[in-house]
Amino acid sequence: MPDGARCIARVGGGDINEAYHVQLADGREAFVKTRAGAGSGEYEAEAAGLRWLAEPGGVRTPAVLDVGTSYLALQWVPRGTLSEAGAEELGRGLARTHLAGAGSFGAFASAGAEAGFGSLRLSNEPAPDWPSFFADRRLRPLARIARERGALSRTGAELVERVCERLADLCGPPDPPARLHGDLWGGNVMADAQGRAWLIDPSAYGGHREIDLAMLKLFGAPSGRIFSAYEEAAPLAEGHSDRVGLYQLLPLLVHAVLFGGSYIAAAEGMAARYAG
Repeated sequence: MPDGARCIARVGGGDINEAYHVQLADGREAFVKTRAGAGSGEYEAEAAGLRWLAEPGGVRTPAVLDVGTSYLALQWVPRGTLSEAGAEELGRGLARTHLAGAGSFGAFASAGAEAGFGSLRLSNEPAPDWPSFFADRRLRPLARIARERGALSRTGAELVERVCERLADLCGPPDPPARLHGDLWGGNVMADAQGRAWLIDPSAYGGHREIDLAMLKLFGAPSGRIFSAYEEAAPLAEGHSDRVGLYQLLPLLVHAVLFGGSYIAAAEGMAARYAG
């Protein structure tokens, strides 16, 4: 907790963090997330990701007020309900953010050397192209972890490997590295009291822009207007609708590892769809 902070209330903080509404020593209200045993540089990486996403001016992210090894203090944003105008603004803003680009397929800075998905950590070491990054930094490591934890059958792991071998064809036309949120599901789109969208809890890196959109479609997009407004601002390459499931394989594997249950069958079924 920041020095001199006064707790106002405990609030929801996700799966692994404790979170609080606090008043800082200088009088500002803040959202503080904290966890004993947080990984080295974990909160610094999230802070860097929030700043990086905000740079192009396309999406709102809470301002970083303070960051330490065991906590992150962010601007307090009173919550509301996303309006249709807010959803459209988010779609256009997300397109602008993606198109601002990244220097590589991978980490945007030393602070973002790893991607965090709950308790999982994956390498963001840059790769020469998107199919290589998606295979070697995401799908293959996840399949290996899933097998080790009993969250994927041998057949399922073989299906994921066959998908990896086909990615040069499956990923569609080459696209330059986009500036990605990296963990964009409905729970990480927050609405303020004016109905405007804010993006929170990023796992930011440079990647293919379709993967942010695919994940948002899988887990609770707050409004379909986000996608139509995005397409109006930055049309996607031909065949993008056929690739939605391909990119949803990533979050399905993450959830299979973290939660098991029906996500295992869902991940294996999605891999079978693209394995050829």
